[in-house]
Amino acid sequence: MNKNYSHYLIVLLLLSAPFIYLFTFYNSLPDTIPTHFNIKGEADGFGSKSMAFFGPVFIGIVSLFTYMVMINIKKIDPKRYENNNDEYFKIFGLIIVAFMSALNMVILTKTKFPNLPIDKLLLPLLGLLFAVMGSFFPKLSQNYFAGFKLPWTLSSEENWKATHNYAGKFWLYGGILQMILGFVLPGIWSFISFFVIMIPMVLAPIVYSYRFFKAGK
Repeated sequence: MNKNYSHYLIVLLLLSAPFIYLFTFYNSLPDTIPTHFNIKGEADGFGSKSMAFFGPVFIGIVSLFTYMVMINIKKIDPKRYENNNDEYFKIFGLIIVAFMSALNMVILTKTKFPNLPIDKLLLPLLGLLFAVMGSFFPKLSQNYFAGFKLPWTLSSEENWKATHNYAGKFWLYGGILQMILGFVLPGIWSFISFFVIMIPMVLAPIVYSYRFFKAGK
């Protein structure tokens, strides 16, 4: 099978998975289901059971749009970076689609089992995404759509590479730590630890990139 078509087939399967999962238990849902949960995982919004399709449809559209951006990045990127590796961006797009489909499955599972502690599913999933993205960052070439898109990284390929090598370590180990703490910490503490870890994951690469720029490198 052509490599491009195999990517599309994988995307189609990933997008279909939440709908297939939903159909396995849709008839058993009550007429009214929880549609929103607060930070404690408690339901604070309700709607008809047909609303269960909203998440798969909306998140599916967003993930498909993201994938299409990634595979067409050379056509729409303002600077037309010729050294961009198309295959890396396809894989990056697939990672996003896979994550969004998994997120859909988590939301549907919470719909099916309202008393299930969603933080034990959601936070480890997000941590896994960040860890995978961290391992991918060093391979990511300059672009306007993925990575740390700062004035200094976009104006200097050397700054871009150095910043993403540095950020990759933060996101890889930070994501793994978020996964572990998401599993072991109770309730609100898992959310607090998640965001506390997220702060240096975001800020440290920005500071590093700026200092790299100021050093004249």
